[in-house]
Amino acid sequence: MKLIKKIFDSQRKHFSETGRLKTLKPLFDAFETIFFIPSSTTQQTPFIRDGIDLKRFMSIVILALLPPLIYGVYNTGYQTGLLQGLSLALPAVLIRGLETILPIIIVSYAVGFFWEVLFASIRKHNISEGFLVTGLLFPLILPPTIPLWQVAVGISFGVVIGKEVFGGTGRNIFNPALTGRAFLFFAYPASMSGDSVWVATNHTGQQTVDIITGATPLACTVLTQAGDSLESILSEAGFTFKTLLIGAYPGSIGGTSTLCCMIGAAILILMGIASYKIIFGGVAGLLASATALNFFSGPQSHPFLSLNPFFHLVMGGFAFGIIYMATDPVSAPGMEKSKWIYGFAIGVLTVLIRVFNPAYPEGVMMAILFMNLFSPLMDHIEIRIRLNKRLSNV
Repeated sequence: MKLIKKIFDSQRKHFSETGRLKTLKPLFDAFETIFFIPSSTTQQTPFIRDGIDLKRFMSIVILALLPPLIYGVYNTGYQTGLLQGLSLALPAVLIRGLETILPIIIVSYAVGFFWEVLFASIRKHNISEGFLVTGLLFPLILPPTIPLWQVAVGISFGVVIGKEVFGGTGRNIFNPALTGRAFLFFAYPASMSGDSVWVATNHTGQQTVDIITGATPLACTVLTQAGDSLESILSEAGFTFKTLLIGAYPGSIGGTSTLCCMIGAAILILMGIASYKIIFGGVAGLLASATALNFFSGPQSHPFLSLNPFFHLVMGGFAFGIIYMATDPVSAPGMEKSKWIYGFAIGVLTVLIRVFNPAYPEGVMMAILFMNLFSPLMDHIEIRIRLNKRLSNV
């Protein structure tokens, strides 16, 4: 490490205010913080002693993302092998999964980092470590068949329009990763929805299946007719509650396994990174609204109305969204009571969008973005209520 430190010290002069590479100073600082903790300290009081900073904060989030990422690699390789009749041995499955997912992650980080460096150089401030999380979150909410050029377009939209136009990390209204995914969903719907996008295929010259039947559980709910038992149809399609909990079915790269997301939630809550109030509020809102809809179901109503509320928890990407996306400390409320209401509203909206909008059965993405919009207002209202409770000055 002393050798690396010496290299950075010898080159720092070139990136100073008078150096010939001063415009690349944010890039130099970014690489230096990869190896060393920033040496800058507060010069005036008050001094705050805390063991957490932005770099450590983002590192813990990435650690919590590893369970769904690792399972996503496995599941992507497994679904591909199952579809094409290839080997399902663990090494072969992992290699196939990495071949599909690694290019997506690399493009996401490379393109997003380019925009971060560009805006940091123009504004003459350091590169924020916030993109370390966004660059990994974005690939995990995409289908494995997404074209790489669309990954580049999506992350560009998320970083530039979703964050940088508001002033950068800490000032954005919407979650950047979800903003990028929403753009891709509406701009290129054929690549983001439908049964043909959830399982990657390797064209090796041999005859492959003509139609990819990578149906998701939520897609099955859309095709169910009135009077049918949705739970029976899901079970016949292989989507038992256990299968849905584990996540062994086609879906977004990191959003299928509720179990892995729960492991990540435990890490985030125990480390004090994510608000348990948003997560538990979202679960409560989803279960409450799904239970309420059960009372309105009848023999001729849509089977989705009578679905067991706990199936909503393990279907689709709700667990991933409420744990990793809704708890974003920038786009989520900061006031304690607002966090409960914010999470509860996301759960309710997720169910309502799923049940009453057959063209868009997922729901959690739009629910989070919609509540991002009201997050500042919720904080403002709670602050005003608290101030009104204070005694007037005499």
